[in-house]
Amino acid sequence: MRSTLAVIVAGAALFVIASLPLAAHHSFAAEFDATKAITLQGTVTKLDWMNPHIWIYLDTKDDSGTIAHWQCEGGPPNTLTRQGWSRESLKVGDQATIEGFRSKDGTNTCNARSVKLPNGKSVFAGSADDGAPKRQTTQ
Repeated sequence: MRSTLAVIVAGAALFVIASLPLAAHHSFAAEFDATKAITLQGTVTKLDWMNPHIWIYLDTKDDSGTIAHWQCEGGPPNTLTRQGWSRESLKVGDQATIEGFRSKDGTNTCNARSVKLPNGKSVFAGSADDGAPKRQTTQ
């Protein structure tokens, strides 16, 4: 009886542990609002270049000079590297412009779709098929 209970508990624990990575990944639509496009200009305060998504932290100022702290989620580092940028493309203190979509919860969080780097180059910042609106191309 005890061994059967131990097997059931161990099996349940393995199931819970195995399902955690599935819960950790999310779709665009689960967290961000495709109708709330936003453009942020500010100073990079931090950059987390790691899987599963990079995060860019930015301080922006409104017309009255009030500083707002933003966090912007980008795509996976490997995808972004293929798009032409790296962890060295943005550094703390750099000025950047981020276009993306606001979070549904109203916090200063966005899903970055493009980032204008300090050298003037604009790079795609999202994930390929995350459910977000498609990137606009200009000619």
